[in-house]
Amino acid sequence: MPDVIKQQFIVSADDFAAAGAASASVKKILKQLGFSPDFIRRTSIAMYEAEINMVIHAEGGVAEVEVAENSVKITMTDTGPGIPDVKLAMQKGWSTASDSIRELGFGAGMGLPNIEKYSDDLKIDTEVGKGTKVTLTFYSA
Repeated sequence: MPDVIKQQFIVSADDFAAAGAASASVKKILKQLGFSPDFIRRTSIAMYEAEINMVIHAEGGVAEVEVAENSVKITMTDTGPGIPDVKLAMQKGWSTASDSIRELGFGAGMGLPNIEKYSDDLKIDTEVGKGTKVTLTFYSA
């Protein structure tokens, strides 16, 4: 395996048909590279949650993935509205999703809590009116 494999994905706003495509691609790459099923599951769940958040809340964005021998770093960057209160957004069940999004089965307020639960390191940089950058890191060893 090269030192680091880098992939970039565009995540489109409000495109629920394509939502999850980036995380599915990363899952496939990790399987091909021989990462453990538990590592792949944790990485896939957290990235999917971040991807769905971008689709619902952030007007889309870019997912950058770096796969190294024993780790994966995922950076999700958007130019959406930002998160006014990160501490509140991290609470299970809290959501700003609209009723129409909830009717689609999303917006239960578990996105950020699940990202935190499944990633080994989570960093959220956000500015209201400018956007959010969420960096997730996973270690396999």
